[in-house]
Amino acid sequence: MSTQENVQIVKDFFGAMGRGDTQALLALSAEDIEWIIPGEGWPLAGTHRGHAGLADLLQKASETLDTSYPKPPEFAAQGDRVFVVGFASGEIISTKRTFEDHWVFAITVRNGKLRNIREYIDTQALARASEMNASPTPSSIETDTPDSNRRTKDS
Repeated sequence: MSTQENVQIVKDFFGAMGRGDTQALLALSAEDIEWIIPGEGWPLAGTHRGHAGLADLLQKASETLDTSYPKPPEFAAQGDRVFVVGFASGEIISTKRTFEDHWVFAITVRNGKLRNIREYIDTQALARASEMNASPTPSSIETDTPDSNRRTKDS
């Protein structure tokens, strides 16, 4: 396939993602697709393989994030590699915390199907927005006294 055809396939994939069209996404993806999202501390990180892994990732994403893309992404390609550069903002549903994410996707297209996706995202911003508030309650904060005299604020 030509470079321009590969770019169009990736544009179609992003269009289907924007519409939430799982069937179109699966149709544009190879059976053995691999989608890698680096990072730790948030539920979408990891390597997702095959149509089942893709469907699971899309389901998790819809339950985890409310995302918008304020401007269209940029596409650049060479051979079977398509690079997509964009910006997203949104909210983590469980924490109600917002995030901003500048991202790049490196995508390999073979035989008219997406074969590999590697996301380069702001994992720190997404992990921070995903963290539940773990601050101690005021009544459990200890004063700075020696151990023998240690008291809580409520004592």
